Amino acid sequence: MPLYQLGTELRFPKPSLALEDPNGLLAIGGDLSAQRLILAYNNGIFPWYEEGQEILWWSPEPRFGQQCANIMPSRSMAKLMRKTQLHVTLNMAFSDVVHQCAAERDETGTWITQDMQKAYQALHKLGHAHSVEVWQNTELVGGFYGIAVGQMFCGESMFHRVSNASKLAYFVFSKHFENHKGQYIDGQMENPHLRSLGMQIKPRTEYLKLLKQLKAQEVDKSTWQAQRLL
Repeated sequence: MPLYQLGTELRFPKPSLALEDPNGLLAIGGDLSAQRLILAYNNGIFPWYEEGQEILWWSPEPRFGQQCANIMPSRSMAKLMRKTQLHVTLNMAFSDVVHQCAAERDETGTWITQDMQKAYQALHKLGHAHSVEVWQNTELVGGFYGIAVGQMFCGESMFHRVSNASKLAYFVFSKHFENHKGQYIDGQMENPHLRSLGMQIKPRTEYLKLLKQLKAQEVDKSTWQAQRLL
Protein backbone atom coordinates (compact mmCIF):
# COMPACT_ATOMS: atom_id res chain seq x y z
CA MET A 1 0.00 0.00 0.00
CA PRO A 2 1.52 3.39 -0.98
CA LEU A 3 2.30 6.01 1.65
CA TYR A 4 0.06 9.07 1.40
CA GLN A 5 1.93 12.30 0.59
CA LEU A 6 0.38 15.36 2.23
CA GLY A 7 0.25 18.66 0.39
CA THR A 8 -0.97 22.09 1.44
CA GLU A 9 -4.61 21.01 1.70
CA LEU A 10 -5.80 20.32 5.26
CA ARG A 11 -6.77 16.67 4.99
CA PHE A 12 -5.62 13.21 6.03
CA PRO A 13 -6.33 9.75 4.65
CA LYS A 14 -8.48 7.38 6.71
CA PRO A 15 -6.55 5.76 9.59
CA SER A 16 -7.57 2.35 8.23
CA LEU A 17 -5.14 2.99 5.35
CA ALA A 18 -2.12 3.10 7.69
CA LEU A 19 0.69 0.64 6.99
CA GLU A 20 1.12 -2.56 8.96
CA ASP A 21 4.92 -2.23 8.75
CA PRO A 22 5.94 0.08 10.21
CA ASN A 23 2.80 -0.21 12.28
CA GLY A 24 0.52 2.78 11.90
CA LEU A 25 2.49 4.93 9.46
CA LEU A 26 -0.20 6.78 7.53
CA ALA A 27 1.21 9.81 5.74
CA ILE A 28 4.29 11.94 5.15
CA GLY A 29 4.79 15.67 4.68
CA GLY A 30 2.46 18.54 5.37
CA ASP A 31 3.23 20.93 8.21
CA LEU A 32 2.83 21.39 11.96
CA SER A 33 0.34 24.24 11.82
CA ALA A 34 -2.17 24.41 14.65
CA GLN A 35 -5.01 23.72 12.22
CA ARG A 36 -3.38 20.55 10.89
CA LEU A 37 -2.46 19.26 14.34
CA ILE A 38 -5.99 19.82 15.64
CA LEU A 39 -7.40 18.01 12.60
CA ALA A 40 -4.96 15.15 13.16
CA TYR A 41 -5.81 14.58 16.82
CA ASN A 42 -9.51 14.83 16.08
CA ASN A 43 -9.06 11.92 13.68
CA GLY A 44 -6.82 9.69 15.79
CA ILE A 45 -3.58 10.71 14.06
CA PHE A 46 -0.38 12.16 15.52
CA PRO A 47 3.07 13.27 14.25
CA TRP A 48 6.20 11.36 15.21
CA TYR A 49 9.52 11.77 13.43
CA GLU A 50 13.18 12.58 14.05
CA GLU A 51 15.23 15.65 13.21
CA GLY A 52 16.14 15.64 9.52
CA GLN A 53 13.15 13.52 8.46
CA GLU A 54 10.01 14.71 6.75
CA ILE A 55 7.02 14.88 9.09
CA LEU A 56 5.56 11.41 9.59
CA TRP A 57 1.94 10.90 10.66
CA TRP A 58 0.76 7.80 12.53
CA SER A 59 -2.38 5.95 13.58
CA PRO A 60 -1.21 2.61 15.03
CA GLU A 61 -3.13 -0.64 15.44
CA PRO A 62 -3.94 -1.18 18.25
CA ARG A 63 -4.02 1.93 20.44
CA PHE A 64 -3.07 2.05 24.10
CA GLY A 65 -4.99 3.93 26.78
CA GLN A 66 -7.33 3.80 29.74
CA GLN A 67 -10.82 4.80 30.83
CA CYS A 68 -10.52 7.30 33.68
CA ALA A 69 -13.07 5.34 35.71
CA ASN A 70 -10.73 2.32 35.64
CA ILE A 71 -7.56 4.13 36.73
CA MET A 72 -6.56 2.81 40.14
CA PRO A 73 -3.20 3.62 41.75
CA SER A 74 -1.41 0.82 43.58
CA ARG A 75 -1.35 0.85 47.38
CA SER A 76 2.18 2.23 47.38
CA MET A 77 1.22 4.98 44.92
CA ALA A 78 -1.91 5.85 46.90
CA LYS A 79 0.27 6.15 50.01
CA LEU A 80 2.72 8.37 48.12
CA MET A 81 -0.16 10.59 46.98
CA ARG A 82 -1.25 11.03 50.60
CA LYS A 83 2.17 11.62 52.16
CA THR A 84 4.44 13.03 49.46
CA GLN A 85 6.29 16.31 49.89
CA LEU A 86 6.06 16.81 46.13
CA HIS A 87 3.27 18.91 44.72
CA VAL A 88 1.48 18.72 41.38
CA THR A 89 0.22 21.58 39.22
CA LEU A 90 -1.61 22.00 35.93
CA ASN A 91 -0.58 24.38 33.13
CA MET A 92 1.95 26.24 35.28
CA ALA A 93 5.07 25.54 33.17
CA PHE A 94 4.10 24.12 29.78
CA SER A 95 7.22 25.15 27.86
CA ASP A 96 9.50 23.84 30.61
CA VAL A 97 7.76 20.45 30.61
CA VAL A 98 8.09 20.11 26.83
CA HIS A 99 11.75 21.10 27.03
CA GLN A 100 12.45 18.57 29.79
CA CYS A 101 10.66 15.81 27.87
CA ALA A 102 12.87 16.56 24.87
CA ALA A 103 16.05 16.78 26.96
CA GLU A 104 15.41 13.40 28.60
CA ARG A 105 15.63 11.76 25.18
CA ASP A 106 18.65 13.62 23.82
CA GLU A 107 21.04 10.71 24.40
CA THR A 108 19.11 8.39 22.08
CA GLY A 109 17.79 11.07 19.75
CA THR A 110 14.59 12.93 20.50
CA TRP A 111 11.51 13.06 18.30
CA ILE A 112 10.52 16.29 20.09
CA THR A 113 12.33 18.53 17.63
CA GLN A 114 12.53 22.31 17.91
CA ASP A 115 9.73 22.60 15.35
CA MET A 116 7.60 20.19 17.38
CA GLN A 117 8.21 22.18 20.55
CA LYS A 118 7.14 25.41 18.85
CA ALA A 119 4.06 23.72 17.39
CA TYR A 120 2.84 22.40 20.75
CA GLN A 121 3.56 25.72 22.44
CA ALA A 122 1.29 27.32 19.83
CA LEU A 123 -1.41 24.75 20.62
CA HIS A 124 -1.00 25.53 24.32
CA LYS A 125 -1.59 29.23 23.69
CA LEU A 126 -4.76 28.30 21.80
CA GLY A 127 -5.98 26.20 24.74
CA HIS A 128 -5.58 22.75 23.14
CA ALA A 129 -2.30 21.53 24.69
CA HIS A 130 -1.79 21.19 28.44
CA SER A 131 0.91 20.21 30.92
CA VAL A 132 1.04 18.60 34.34
CA GLU A 133 4.03 19.47 36.52
CA VAL A 134 5.58 17.86 39.60
CA TRP A 135 7.63 20.09 41.89
CA GLN A 136 10.12 19.44 44.66
CA ASN A 137 10.07 22.78 46.43
CA THR A 138 10.64 25.11 43.45
CA GLU A 139 12.37 22.57 41.18
CA LEU A 140 10.48 20.92 38.32
CA VAL A 141 11.15 17.18 38.75
CA GLY A 142 8.52 15.50 36.59
CA GLY A 143 5.47 15.85 34.43
CA PHE A 144 3.90 15.31 31.04
CA TYR A 145 2.00 17.14 28.31
CA GLY A 146 -0.65 16.32 25.76
CA ILE A 147 -3.65 17.43 23.74
CA ALA A 148 -7.25 17.75 24.91
CA VAL A 149 -9.90 16.50 22.49
CA GLY A 150 -13.25 16.98 24.20
CA GLN A 151 -13.49 14.42 27.00
CA MET A 152 -10.34 12.61 25.83
CA PHE A 153 -6.76 13.56 26.69
CA CYS A 154 -4.03 12.43 24.29
CA GLY A 155 -0.76 12.13 26.18
CA GLU A 156 2.40 12.98 24.25
CA SER A 157 5.46 12.61 26.48
CA MET A 158 6.53 12.24 30.13
CA PHE A 159 9.70 12.87 32.11
CA HIS A 160 10.92 12.43 35.67
CA ARG A 161 13.93 13.57 37.67
CA VAL A 162 12.95 11.83 40.92
CA SER A 163 11.47 8.37 41.41
CA ASN A 164 7.74 8.01 40.61
CA ALA A 165 7.31 11.69 39.67
CA SER A 166 5.70 11.01 36.28
CA LYS A 167 3.47 8.31 37.80
CA LEU A 168 2.38 10.73 40.51
CA ALA A 169 1.55 13.30 37.83
CA TYR A 170 -0.52 10.75 35.90
CA PHE A 171 -2.61 9.50 38.79
CA VAL A 172 -3.26 12.95 40.24
CA PHE A 173 -4.20 14.34 36.83
CA SER A 174 -6.44 11.39 35.93
CA LYS A 175 -8.57 11.97 39.03
CA HIS A 176 -8.80 15.69 38.28
CA PHE A 177 -9.73 14.96 34.66
CA GLU A 178 -12.40 12.45 35.68
CA ASN A 179 -13.84 14.86 38.25
CA HIS A 180 -14.29 17.40 35.45
CA LYS A 181 -16.08 14.99 33.05
CA GLY A 182 -12.96 13.61 31.35
CA GLN A 183 -13.42 9.98 30.32
CA TYR A 184 -10.34 8.58 28.56
CA ILE A 185 -6.56 9.05 28.47
CA ASP A 186 -4.84 7.97 25.26
CA GLY A 187 -1.22 6.84 25.44
CA GLN A 188 -1.01 6.26 21.68
CA MET A 189 1.45 3.33 21.51
CA GLU A 190 2.19 0.57 24.00
CA ASN A 191 5.37 0.75 26.08
CA PRO A 192 6.42 -0.71 29.46
CA HIS A 193 6.01 2.55 31.39
CA LEU A 194 2.44 3.11 30.18
CA ARG A 195 1.67 -0.55 30.88
CA SER A 196 2.85 0.01 34.47
CA LEU A 197 0.24 2.79 34.75
CA GLY A 198 -2.50 0.32 33.89
CA MET A 199 -3.12 1.30 30.27
CA GLN A 200 -4.56 -1.37 28.02
CA ILE A 201 -4.76 -2.23 24.34
CA LYS A 202 -7.79 -0.98 22.40
CA PRO A 203 -8.36 -1.95 18.75
CA ARG A 204 -8.08 1.07 16.49
CA THR A 205 -11.67 0.78 15.26
CA GLU A 206 -12.93 0.86 18.86
CA TYR A 207 -10.61 3.75 19.70
CA LEU A 208 -11.82 5.79 16.72
CA LYS A 209 -15.44 5.12 17.65
CA LEU A 210 -14.74 6.30 21.21
CA LEU A 211 -12.86 9.36 19.92
CA LYS A 212 -15.80 10.33 17.71
CA GLN A 213 -18.08 10.16 20.74
CA LEU A 214 -15.82 11.97 23.23
CA LYS A 215 -14.59 14.79 20.99
CA ALA A 216 -18.19 15.98 20.72
CA GLN A 217 -18.53 16.24 24.51
CA GLU A 218 -17.02 18.98 26.63
CA VAL A 219 -15.28 18.88 29.99
CA ASP A 220 -16.01 21.51 32.64
CA LYS A 221 -14.77 24.99 31.78
CA SER A 222 -12.54 25.05 34.86
CA THR A 223 -10.69 21.86 33.86
CA TRP A 224 -7.72 23.56 32.20
CA GLN A 225 -7.30 26.60 34.43
CA ALA A 226 -3.75 26.89 35.79
CA GLN A 227 -4.00 25.44 39.28
CA ARG A 228 -2.46 23.27 41.95
CA LEU A 229 -3.76 19.68 41.90
CA LEU A 230 -1.86 18.28 44.91
